[in-house]
Parts: sequence; C-alpha cells; structure tokens
Amino acid sequence: MFAWPRCAAAIATLPNVAAQHPDAVVVWFDAHADLNTPENTTTGYLGGLALSASLGWWDSGLGAGLDSRNVVLGGTRDLDPAEQSHVDDGTISLAAGPDMLTQLDRLISDRPIYFHLDCDVLDPGIMPTDYSVPRGLTLDDLTAVATRLAHNPIVGVEIGEFEDHGDAELARSQAERLVSALAPLLSTNR
Repeated sequence: MFAWPRCAAAIATLPNVAAQHPDAVVVWFDAHADLNTPENTTTGYLGGLALSASLGWWDSGLGAGLDSRNVVLGGTRDLDPAEQSHVDDGTISLAAGPDMLTQLDRLISDRPIYFHLDCDVLDPGIMPTDYSVPRGLTLDDLTAVATRLAHNPIVGVEIGEFEDHGDAELARSQAERLVSALAPLLSTNR
C-alpha cells in the first residue's frame, strides 16, 4: 500500500490496517500528533483529527480499531494541550530528539510497521508542505529512521501533505529526494 494523500486519508486507511494487521505498530512521523477530536480541536482541521478517529476517540463513520499501544509518534513537536496530555500520561508513545532511534528500537521491537509520513515532520524548506514547524528532521534523519524501520516487516507506507506549489519540476526533484530517503522502506528486495 502506498499513497500521497492528505493526513486525513488515514481516517480510512488506519482502521483497515488495524483490522488486517492487529499487531502492527503505526509509526506516525508528523510535526503534529493529529490526536485532536471534534470536541477539543482548536482549528477544526480534519487532518488534525486523523489519528484520533482511528483510535476510536470520535466516530468518523469510517471505523476505528487502532489500539493506542500500537501507535508511536515520531519527530512530533507541535502538540496541542490535549494531545500533549496523551503523551504525558503514556497513552501515546513519542520518539523524538537526539536518541529517537534508540527510542524507536524500544517502542517497536520487531513488530510489523505501518509508516505514516507527513512531510511537515521535516525541517521547513526541505519538502513543499502547507504547514511549517521549525526544528524538523533532515533527509539524513529520515533515511536513518527508514533504515531502522526496514528491519521490521512493513505492512504499508503512507505519505501525506506533499505539495507541488505549482512548480512541477521542483516538486519532481523533491519527490525523488523523498523517495530516496525512504528507499529502505520501499525496496521490493527486502
């Protein structure tokens, strides 16, 4: 499974992942946690509700079934207060900072992986996105994450929030760089 949607597409994909691969860990690399609900969102942006819907924290009409113990946020650094409380109380795990790979090792072990990437997890300017959050990952960081995750069975990869901003040639070049960074996860020779 491979897609280039908005993060909101996960509202439909993740319940299927949970149903077909109940032991898989959803590794959610995004500058934002996307754990808001319609009751606590400050923006009303559907993408900011994407992960919480699949966890069953609100009824999207598209299903749920994802267990919070099977979610690891990665590179997330812009959390709303309600989202931060889920990390603080241990409901959702977070791997971030200089020892992110060590944290990922501990949190995912050898379990199957479904990898979600929102391009805003990268430092602003690396990939074209509508949202920009400082102090993001580099492409080298992303390659290191992909290399680590590729040791596990990969059940799917979803890429969200890649924008071309009207320059097809630049977007193609940036997409090639992104695919290169993710190559360990995408290899058919795994």
